[in-house]
Amino acid sequence: MKRLIIASAGKSAGKTSLIVGLGKSLNLKIGYMKPYGERLIYFKKRLWDYDANLINSVLDLKENPEDMTLGFEYLKLKYMYDETLRKQKLLAMAERMEQNKDFLLVECGSDLQYGISVGLDPVSLARELKGGLVIVLSGNSNSIIDDALFIKEHLNLDGVNFKGLVINKVNNPDDFKDHYLEAIKQAGLPVLGVIPDNPDLRYVSVDYIGSHLFTKVIAGENALSNQVKEIVLIDMPTESALKNPLFHRSDKLVITSGDRSDVIIAALDSNTAGIVLTNNVLPPSNIISKANDKNIPLLFTIRDTYQIASQIDDLEPLLEKDDSRKVELLTKLVKNNLDLKKITGV
Repeated sequence: MKRLIIASAGKSAGKTSLIVGLGKSLNLKIGYMKPYGERLIYFKKRLWDYDANLINSVLDLKENPEDMTLGFEYLKLKYMYDETLRKQKLLAMAERMEQNKDFLLVECGSDLQYGISVGLDPVSLARELKGGLVIVLSGNSNSIIDDALFIKEHLNLDGVNFKGLVINKVNNPDDFKDHYLEAIKQAGLPVLGVIPDNPDLRYVSVDYIGSHLFTKVIAGENALSNQVKEIVLIDMPTESALKNPLFHRSDKLVITSGDRSDVIIAALDSNTAGIVLTNNVLPPSNIISKANDKNIPLLFTIRDTYQIASQIDDLEPLLEKDDSRKVELLTKLVKNNLDLKKITGV
């Protein structure tokens, strides 16, 4: 059994996406665990990590997402386990999740120090599980090379099988390879591949936005999978709104008050992915019927327009388990840009 610890230098670097791409690219039976959860989901009186639930579904692991995580909070983990028991539980989880599998992928928290207070940071996990460590870096070229050299100079990797770096979400891969990659290699850091940025991975569905905003669907339920590529906030007269170039772009999500019938009708008559109706106002029934006829989702909320716009700005575009298009794209990016043999050793 081989084990691979997937870590990142910073938040949202692409660990989960890498795991999805690896799981789909490798002709192997994959196991998965995320010892220290961070994206807590409460569902039917059960707690699990969003990423664990996602990987379980996308890779069809048929496991209980609850069983893939030891815990979520420092105080609870400290109360439940002393160091010896925590190590025992960690090893038992690994052995259970790798049973009848060829490869175990272990996902770490948001950055290199996440979980160190309970011995579940990436370096500790790599040592205790005796797995190869892969660190994902992303951001602009300057931050990537700073992160890489910080790892070289300040991260104690004694006793760790460090596989190397995955450079992710790079805007200009050719420029990065020409001007930055050599400095990383000269520092003695193995690079497993450079993955280009793809804006399609940042788009989310209307359903994803609606579920995170706790909105109610009042029309167009069959089109909740529509991808949102633009957000358009309308709080101006209709004539001014129609002059806004964003209003005429494809696959947009329009945010407007439910009493703005003129704006809603104009949005329904254009290429709109969905409409969020704010201020606790329902539009007339003829507009709801028109949305159903055009199969454009209407999402209703009691909150005001700016509250909703602010919440959308704060949304992280996480991968959704039913988004086969993104899963296929991630698989291609991993296959085409990473040295899978170096990563897996097979």
